[in-house]
Amino acid sequence: MPAKATSSEGASDRAAARDAADAPRAETWQSSPPGSMYDYIKVASFSIGPDGLIDQWSRRAAQLFGVTAREAIGKDPIEAFVPAELRERGHRKMAEILDGREWTGVVPFRMPADPSIDPSPTPSPDPSPDPSADAPGGPASERPDVPRPSAERDAWSGAPQPQPGQAHVTGASQTGEAYSARTSQAGETYSGRATQAGETYSGRATQAGETYSGRATQAGETYVARPRRGAPHVTEGIAEVYVMPTETESGERAAVCIVVDVRALRRIETDLAASQAIFGQSPFGFLLFGTDLKVQRANRPFAAVFGGRADDHRGRTVHDYLPRGEADRVQAALRRVLETGEAVTDMQLVGPAPDSAERRHWSINLYRVHSGSGRPIGVAGLATDVTRRHAAAREAAHARRNLALLNEAGARIGNSLDLETTARELLDVVVPGFCDLASVDLYQGLLAGDESALNSRSLADGSAELRRVAAASAVADVPYLEATGGDGAVDVGAVHRYSFNSPCADALRTARPQFVPAAAVTLIQSTLAVPMVAHDTVVGLARFARTKGSEPFNDRDRALAVELASRAAVCIDNARLYRREHERALILQRSLLPPDDPEASGLDIACRYLPGNAATEVGGDWFDVIELPGHRTALVVGDVMGRGLRAAVAMGELRTAVRTLALLDLEPAEVLSALDEIARGLGAPGGPSSAAVGPRGGVQQATRAARRPGDADLSEVYLATCVYAVYDAVTRRCTFANAGHLPPVLVEPGEGALMLDVPPGMPLGVGGEPFEEVEVELPEGSLLALYTDGLVESRDHPLDEGLSAFRSALDDPSPALEDVCDHVLNTLDTHHGEDDIALLMARVQGLPAEAVGDWTLPREPKSVGRARELTRDRLTRWDLDALVDTTELLVSELVTNALRYGEGDIRLRLLLDRTLVCEVWDAGLVQPRRRRARDTDEGGRGLQLVGLLSASWGSRRTPRGKTVWFELPLPDGDSTAVDPTEALLSLY
Repeated sequence: MPAKATSSEGASDRAAARDAADAPRAETWQSSPPGSMYDYIKVASFSIGPDGLIDQWSRRAAQLFGVTAREAIGKDPIEAFVPAELRERGHRKMAEILDGREWTGVVPFRMPADPSIDPSPTPSPDPSPDPSADAPGGPASERPDVPRPSAERDAWSGAPQPQPGQAHVTGASQTGEAYSARTSQAGETYSGRATQAGETYSGRATQAGETYSGRATQAGETYVARPRRGAPHVTEGIAEVYVMPTETESGERAAVCIVVDVRALRRIETDLAASQAIFGQSPFGFLLFGTDLKVQRANRPFAAVFGGRADDHRGRTVHDYLPRGEADRVQAALRRVLETGEAVTDMQLVGPAPDSAERRHWSINLYRVHSGSGRPIGVAGLATDVTRRHAAAREAAHARRNLALLNEAGARIGNSLDLETTARELLDVVVPGFCDLASVDLYQGLLAGDESALNSRSLADGSAELRRVAAASAVADVPYLEATGGDGAVDVGAVHRYSFNSPCADALRTARPQFVPAAAVTLIQSTLAVPMVAHDTVVGLARFARTKGSEPFNDRDRALAVELASRAAVCIDNARLYRREHERALILQRSLLPPDDPEASGLDIACRYLPGNAATEVGGDWFDVIELPGHRTALVVGDVMGRGLRAAVAMGELRTAVRTLALLDLEPAEVLSALDEIARGLGAPGGPSSAAVGPRGGVQQATRAARRPGDADLSEVYLATCVYAVYDAVTRRCTFANAGHLPPVLVEPGEGALMLDVPPGMPLGVGGEPFEEVEVELPEGSLLALYTDGLVESRDHPLDEGLSAFRSALDDPSPALEDVCDHVLNTLDTHHGEDDIALLMARVQGLPAEAVGDWTLPREPKSVGRARELTRDRLTRWDLDALVDTTELLVSELVTNALRYGEGDIRLRLLLDRTLVCEVWDAGLVQPRRRRARDTDEGGRGLQLVGLLSASWGSRRTPRGKTVWFELPLPDGDSTAVDPTEALLSLY
């Protein structure tokens, strides 16, 4: 009989058992790996001496009962572990056992609350025997050489126990020996090895999972550590006990007890039942692969799909179920999961079903399976048939693609009023998203402007001439649609006809799409011929083709092609209507030519205008230079969309409106906002163009006949783009506002041309959006260019290419602006098409500092005299003695008004250029108002006097108040100035 019995000899023995099972030819006497049944079911042993007391206590017993060998040896097992009400019966049984009788039964005993939480105890590295358990002198608690704290008492004598949550650690008797600790609540034993005095030791609670640590002050001392959270309480359990009588060397009766925790057995039974329920009753295919990646177990749903019984699949691999490519992919995933432990979710597989050619789709989830000790024992796989889900997803993907194409078509088709451009926009949408090749043919009569051709007989039977306006190919070997149905390949720009019996001619006649059969020798697999119908009129034909290897067109694709072609046809028809309006606009265009080259303060101006059609002289483009008070200049360039009669009329009305609004001295953004409202009303009943001058000179409203439903197109709102800039010659600052126009270009001395970052607002006539302003300081000698899109854009050259060429032409400009304009037009001669061209250039000169007088006066009465004094001195310096009296009088009136009705300090500014301008600034917001004074009034005649003596006067708002100004012409030999005295007397 061994002196010490245990159910497990350590991790090495378990590993040997496992190796023996896996390799039958290997040596039998080997350690089994962790994870054996003994790690799940705690089997403990201890021996009872002739005196009925425990004399041997295994480590498994310490784990099961939560009592160390030091505490258990020498104790009565009945008194220590059996409840009080059962102890009498226990003593009788113990007497029978010591009398030589074996006994097996189930006995209640005290134990930790849940010992199964630690199914795989981890022994400390290089364990040494428990000195208290094996030492001849008995437990360490009874040995004088091992100190024992007063708090550590006999666990079974009712003495005080350690406080809850504490761990009492007994010290090693010498450096390098093992020490052990026991928690007062969990009752578990922790072990480790102190390498030397003063080192830190640590251990982990096998049940609670908490770490205990402390520092040994010297070998043999007691250490106390506190866990991070409390340990479980001691409770009563049930154990199955097998007692075998033994004898000592002296022949005395003794016994060996084998104890198994019954709760662990019941828990294992429950876990097995739950595992069987999950595995066997799952509606999904379940597989368990071993470490050799072969099937160890399969459930019935999996066998129902792949045939046979569940047991028939044992030993198979994934290559028995899937094609080689997919099987290799799954095999690699299984190996990766087994090695790394990283799960694979929703792995998509495709393969044929057994006894069927139908392709099935599966979703596979893989995860590694571990033993109780954490050792990988295989990979579990869950397979779900998602074939229907894939079919639904494929249908949804087609629907999303079609919706995306329709959305893209709505955003990209129709951005131009050019027929060819609209056709190209359609092809940009469908190739390659919808088809591999496509072309658009439009009726030649429509392109030539012969609308009568749209009602001809040849159009009705599909034999009319068509011109191929656009073609696109996503396949390098098939640049255009190949010969199909007897029709030869057609280049872009060529005029052709479809044979009467061809599917394309049939589509044109019936206005219904047709499938075109593909020739066997071509790369085309499927072709759709779709008529382009707008307002019940066929305007052309669109052809869409897919090459071999692509999915053929189906009914869903045909419906989408009809919708795309219809949208493009409507846009093309709109472009046709705009082209017709352009032809009608030629009647009035001559009367709307831009003015001659204007003059401006602080600017050298040069301009060019070229009509899009050589037979006409004007179009929808315009420019203007408007002089503003204070030696400021408004620069305007605009473009009415369209080329017809209404576009030319709208251009004239907008140009007139711009000049009117500019003279009101509004901010650039306000001017564009007002123009936007005017553009929205152009041609509308009650709008600017609805009034007519009657024979008697009165304004008469349009007659009802002019507003008949048949003339409703006359009330269409025209769109226009415009850039409006105000340049101040004093500060050399220019304020820009943009209504959908191309940005201005600035060339600074010695620098390259750059485009100014002016936010492009919405075009005029759209409405609803405010316009932004940008202020830019223009260096002396810099060149500013405003232009229309006809200069930089054409059918054959995109806008970006034209803008780049325009900037290059402006690099290192000539000193003469006229030469610069000619150079730009000659350079970009190949870049502009049939659109009008307006080009306005201005070189910044600015006013010299000596031509500006600027003073700030305090708000006090004596500032009036100070203003007169400053004015007289500055005019004398400028040799303008003839204007001194008049200017001094008017300055006095304006400064006096600022003192009486304004706010804040007063600013006086005199500007000398081609005229003399005087400005008086203050912070008040109330604008001066001229009124007629009665004979009895003492005041009210100041502004009348200003109006009489000055060439012009006015006021404007500023960001911080207002400015009142007047302008005087410079004296010359022929002009005679108004006598201030006579003017003053004329007011009474």
